[in-house]
Amino acid sequence: MTSAESLVLAVDGLRVSYGPIQAVRGCSIEVREGETVAVVGANGAGKTTLLRAVCNMIPWSEGAILYRGRATAGVPTHRLVRDGILHLPEGRGVIGTLTVLENLRLAYRARPPDRDFGAMLEEVFEHFPRLGERRSQRAGSMSGGEQQMLALARAVVSPPRILLLDEPSLGLSPIMVREAYRVLHGFRALGMTILLVEQNVRAALKFAHRAYVLRQGAIVQQGSGEALLADAELFNQYLGVSTPTERVKP
Repeated sequence: MTSAESLVLAVDGLRVSYGPIQAVRGCSIEVREGETVAVVGANGAGKTTLLRAVCNMIPWSEGAILYRGRATAGVPTHRLVRDGILHLPEGRGVIGTLTVLENLRLAYRARPPDRDFGAMLEEVFEHFPRLGERRSQRAGSMSGGEQQMLALARAVVSPPRILLLDEPSLGLSPIMVREAYRVLHGFRALGMTILLVEQNVRAALKFAHRAYVLRQGAIVQQGSGEALLADAELFNQYLGVSTPTERVKP
């Protein structure tokens, strides 16, 4: 078991409501240094709300969120970014009117690393050669897969202490889903701490060290990614498909 000192993120008893609707109900999760953790569930389960609450983009009514042992309540989102939380939202979050290079420079300025921008760019283009070819192209004119690569490149140009990914495979072709997860496996191999939420259950569980199953805002099951992937009853009861392999074709 990893020591308590390596706990990067702890969410304890979190409740988030939109008016009378409870989107997250008593949710508790942990993410440790160098660990990849997935939160999976059907559309509307509360996955995106959970990530937005972690980033203080929305308020929560009960519970606590600790980042590296410190409570985040009241800390502005931009401070959390500078402290090392990188949130890649659903829809990729690139700025379509800016070029690839301008998007990357903006990411660099949000949390400047020790290395200069030029050195970071070389590393980005090693990971993502297509972005090097399109460095002067406006992001909004690129394909969805290319925009996802640009979003993921933010984790190279400004390495986070924890990477929060919201539906990284959403809207991508099967080929681009495989490419996105190839990049993410590379991040994991480098020891990056990752929390992702996904409807693409099979891809997420194959990728994650551990996973939580979210249903109607509550955690209903947790375990290793491998164990949950093999649990046919989990897919029947909570995810609305009869076998793990029917959910996706990554």
